[in-house]
Amino acid sequence: MTQRILPAIMSGGAGTRLWPVSTEGAPKQFHAFGGARSLFAETVARVSGETGEISFAPPLIAAGAGHLALVKAHLAAAGAEAGAIVLEPEPKNTAAVAAMAAALAREMAPGALVLLLPADHVIADRAAFLAAIARAAPIARARIVTFGINPDRPETGYGYIKGGAELAPGVHAIGSFREKPDHATATQFLAEGGYSWNAGMFLFDPDVMLGEFAHAPEVRDGALKALAAGVRRDGALYPDADAFAAIPSVPLDIAVMEKTKRAAVAPCAIGWADVGSWSEIWRLADQDEAGNVIHGAAAVLDGANNLVRGEGVKVCVAGVSDLIVIATPEGVIVLPRERAQDVKALKELAGKLP
Repeated sequence: MTQRILPAIMSGGAGTRLWPVSTEGAPKQFHAFGGARSLFAETVARVSGETGEISFAPPLIAAGAGHLALVKAHLAAAGAEAGAIVLEPEPKNTAAVAAMAAALAREMAPGALVLLLPADHVIADRAAFLAAIARAAPIARARIVTFGINPDRPETGYGYIKGGAELAPGVHAIGSFREKPDHATATQFLAEGGYSWNAGMFLFDPDVMLGEFAHAPEVRDGALKALAAGVRRDGALYPDADAFAAIPSVPLDIAVMEKTKRAAVAPCAIGWADVGSWSEIWRLADQDEAGNVIHGAAAVLDGANNLVRGEGVKVCVAGVSDLIVIATPEGVIVLPRERAQDVKALKELAGKLP
């Protein structure tokens, strides 16, 4: 039996750690980082069409209020049309999006499950991803299923999920959520087994999700109020700004998943990456013989293991290694790859410059 699934794609992130390419006007999901299409367009294309087991409905897109033109352009690049576009008046984290998606899904695609996922992730193995969705779908009728990523290294930048009892082949109850660990703890998780990275992707029945918002009724009720008082224009739904502002800004994991007894995890190996830093871009990209990743108007002379990118600005470096060098009309950054997380701080410094 074919399962109808409504993708709900969250495109509200700012991507400050990929500045100066990612900006408030055009955040990271609307850029290509290695592929021909943007992360947003790749995400939409990944959850379009039909397979033998899955039929995807036209997606629900949740984006920032100023990004309607970008959303439409990148939908076109993916060869897709949205079932609905919701433009958030301000960022409110993932719980509010989940509540709105569950409410809207009941009228957009009655009987469908909702697949809630970020617009800015890389998934290299689409077939494995679709297989994981199909495997999780029967359990998602009664539980909220999150997709865990099988870890291949002791990563300290992600939260972890400890799997519990098996509910169906490849789907487990959640034993516990673990915060981002230090290296020693992450190494222990890897050795022990049964842990997966928390990727922030969810499959659920809308009624189950709305019911489990009993753990955070102020989020659900605020989202429903904002939708009911919203207006539609230019092919988009604008939730009421005042009602939306009153919604608590909280992740779905904290609002619901860590409290509900109706959670499950489907561990999978799908070639997943959260493109959250320039060092991650370097790691994922095809490197030349010297380990350099060069994009745009850029060149490296006698250097190794660098990421050098020029957009609208010519960038040339010589005799350096293990650097991130990014130049756009918005700004220029130069820092060691191991300090890639400092880009957010550099953006803040740049904002204070004359």
